[in-house]
Amino acid sequence: MELGEKLRQARQEAGLSQRQLCGEDITRNMLSQIENGSAKPSMKTLQVLASRLGKSVSYFLEEDAVVSPNQQRMEKARQQFDGGCFSAVIEALENYQSPDPIFDREKALLWALSHLELARQAMAAGRKIHAAELLAAADIPLPYCGEAIQRSRLLLLGQLARQPVTSLLPSLDEELLLRAQEALQIGNAEKASHLLEAMDRRDSPRWCLLRGECALIQKEYRAAAACFHAAEAAFPRETAPKLEVCYRELQDYRRAYEYACLQK
Repeated sequence: MELGEKLRQARQEAGLSQRQLCGEDITRNMLSQIENGSAKPSMKTLQVLASRLGKSVSYFLEEDAVVSPNQQRMEKARQQFDGGCFSAVIEALENYQSPDPIFDREKALLWALSHLELARQAMAAGRKIHAAELLAAADIPLPYCGEAIQRSRLLLLGQLARQPVTSLLPSLDEELLLRAQEALQIGNAEKASHLLEAMDRRDSPRWCLLRGECALIQKEYRAAAACFHAAEAAFPRETAPKLEVCYRELQDYRRAYEYACLQK
């Protein structure tokens, strides 16, 4: 049965006229075209019509459309998650049917986030054993759950066991690099320096460029020049004017002239 036929049948079973079903959102002419099969509704229009008829959107989809057996479970889980009922989310997903290419990733995300929140609540209440069980259940591999969720789980495990877990945590280098760049943009070289020194890897061209900028602001010209030389191959345009400044301040006018010429 085509979508339009299903729609007309559901409307008649509900005892509604076309005008009553349309309301103020949809024109009667459009509904007539949809029911006759001469027009296709947008997903938004179909959602409105399905809601007024007390049907799910999947009910009106064509027979060859991909429909997940987990549709209702996921809708319920979303509602419970939005309402902060994390135990109900887990309950709604207990009988989830895998594999499901439509919802597998979202299911894993809701499952992990709900377990993490319940683990936090259990730890706050002093229920350490229950918290440990919840954290164990939240261990979902990438790519279904991102590094941020894995980091949150490991931090909670560290708090629970009172043991360091830094060797297991994903590196924060990218975040520290961005924060250092932001600090430099507002002229806070001291903060940028501390952030850069906190990184695990301190030899990348980008790190050297930013570290050189910190030293330049702090008038440590020799250290700045060394950093800019380490970044020169990767960032020739950025380093040339800065090296000119460094060598001019160091009164090495020959090298300052060389880098001035490179900018022309």
